Amino acid sequence: MQKLHRKNIVITGASSGIGEKVAMKVAELGARPILLARSIDKIRAISESINEKTAVNCLYYQLDVSDFEQVKVVFKGIINDIGHIDILINNAGFGIFDSFYESKFEDIERMFAVNVLGLIACTKEVLPSMIGHNKGHIINIASQAGKFATAKSSGYSATKHAVLGFTNSLRMELINTNIIVSAVNPGPIETNFFTIADKSGNYVKNVKRFMLKSDYVADQIIQLMILPRRELNLPVWMNAGSVVQTLFPGLFEKLAVKFLNKK
Repeated sequence: MQKLHRKNIVITGASSGIGEKVAMKVAELGARPILLARSIDKIRAISESINEKTAVNCLYYQLDVSDFEQVKVVFKGIINDIGHIDILINNAGFGIFDSFYESKFEDIERMFAVNVLGLIACTKEVLPSMIGHNKGHIINIASQAGKFATAKSSGYSATKHAVLGFTNSLRMELINTNIIVSAVNPGPIETNFFTIADKSGNYVKNVKRFMLKSDYVADQIIQLMILPRRELNLPVWMNAGSVVQTLFPGLFEKLAVKFLNKK
């Protein structure tokens, strides 16, 4: 656990869910979380709570990752304030589950702006410092939806496929450096993500018994920081679906459609 002591860890989408959980847990291990989110009131409250409970100086900055000029300004400010960013967790993202025929183009456009381009923009801003110091860890929160697609998630799945493509390519570009690039691919998690993604509540009702606890996912992400690897799949058994789909795509779609079509 000492590996995280005094590390500067930037977390996007830190106002709730996994981002908030990871922030508190790394602070308890002696790392300094830097919180980024659109809701300044929420991250201020989280920062104050962390500073009351731990000895670290948790910082926070208001940021909408889809505002790419704001991303540049905020990350420049962070680096000026604290120096090197040791770990970037690209956690900001959201989903909307609709059939493609009924979906709104502006919803898909917004998902790409936040889930993909926002993630890329934040990564772009930390890389010069990481390359200059020849160290760092970039953790991109993708999804099992990026490994295999399901009905009524075409837009969301497309964004997560894009995140995985970007992550894998970037890892190869940095293979001769000490910069680590990891992807985290969780299945459904008990967070407020589904307040937006699943307005009907049907999906949560159908998959509730399979949903991951947010504390568990946060703990696994922290283990990934301590013992880095290229990819973290949660739960492990769900990742088997992507392997089967890759090997037998036609058969997988025929057999799995009833099980996976829960939205």
